Amino acid sequence: MDIVSGIVVFILLWWWVFFMTLPFGVKTPDSVEVGHATSAPEKPMLWRKAMIATIIASILFAIVFWVIDSGLLSLDQL
Repeated sequence: MDIVSGIVVFILLWWWVFFMTLPFGVKTPDSVEVGHATSAPEKPMLWRKAMIATIIASILFAIVFWVIDSGLLSLDQL
C-alpha cells in the first residue's frame, strides 16, 4: 500500500469510527434555551470522541495494512 492510499484508508476509517462514537454518552438537557434544538446534547464531548476514534482507527488501520501487505487478500483472489 502506498502512502496516498494509506492516508485515504485511515481517513475513511477515522470518519466511520467517529460517526459511530457520536451517540455514546449523549444526554439532552432538562431545560432547553430559546433558539436551541431540543435534541442538542448537553455535553457532546467531541474531543474525547475524536481521540477514541483516532485510537480505534489506528488499530483498524494496522489490521488493514497487515492484511493488504501480507497478501492474505488481493484483487487477484477476488
